[in-house]
Amino acid sequence: MKSQKQNQGELKEIKVKIEKDVAEDFEKMVKNTNISLDDLVVIAMKRFRSSHADYLKQVPVTE
Repeated sequence: MKSQKQNQGELKEIKVKIEKDVAEDFEKMVKNTNISLDDLVVIAMKRFRSSHADYLKQVPVTE
């Protein structure tokens, strides 16, 4: 996963407020992995999005 490229293409900045301990955990992960905060957050958001396609009113086609 460290070799995967994240945040390719057009980018848009968003501002969110999150619990302090979650923010601190992300800061620790940045230090421990040398993966940027932007990339860690986008990885987490993409995983959440793929698990909750129903929130987008998109359901994967199954056969």
